[in-house]
Amino acid sequence: MSEFVIKPIGRIRTPYGQKFAVPRQPGLAPAACEIELFKPYCDPQAVVGLEGFSHLHVIFVFDQEPEQDTFRPMVRPPRLGGNQRVGVFACRSPNRPNRLGLSVLKLNQIENRNGRIVLHVEGADMVDNTPIIDIKPYIPFVDAIPEAQGGFAQQHPVQKQVVFSPKAQEQLAEPTWVHLNEQRALLESILAQDPRPAYKQKEADGKDYAALILGVNVRFSVNTDTVTVLNFEAPPQD
Repeated sequence: MSEFVIKPIGRIRTPYGQKFAVPRQPGLAPAACEIELFKPYCDPQAVVGLEGFSHLHVIFVFDQEPEQDTFRPMVRPPRLGGNQRVGVFACRSPNRPNRLGLSVLKLNQIENRNGRIVLHVEGADMVDNTPIIDIKPYIPFVDAIPEAQGGFAQQHPVQKQVVFSPKAQEQLAEPTWVHLNEQRALLESILAQDPRPAYKQKEADGKDYAALILGVNVRFSVNTDTVTVLNFEAPPQD
């Protein structure tokens, strides 16, 4: 059988500067994102008619995952605590034979930016600059299946309460961090998922963590039911 060469058609810009803290499924955090199409795919004719659809299937590459030298048929999905194995084709783990991902994103706007198309979408579960492979419209009468079974992922994941320390509250009032204050609801929805590794999510480990979100190192800790934002720091310079 012939091998295929797949080239990215664009990239997505998201608030997530690293894999840590990226939501584990699309739509869990209402982050506003942009899909920038590359030439020649940014031709306005390529999206004629797309404005009539509210959601998109977005196919992408888990480019921060290493390529597999050998096929690994079993993986540990976060939904099962990271310590129970299932077949790779029974989960959405990024550790896949071809590292392809699929997400349904809300389409908010189609922008013609100086002759190049940019799609404004919402709810991405991808690291900033993730390569986009293809885009297809979501069609409700065939794609929405109310009686579908969700296997081991039947229920919406439990969310934790997010609180801000006095230090973090002070910082949010400062001009340096005004963009975080403006997007506080988004920040809370991201941290409410508990970004820690799945095997730690049932315990309060007393550790401080940092996640690169919205261009800022957000430091936080987690106890049984609460995520506490400790403070904000400028990201390290390359």
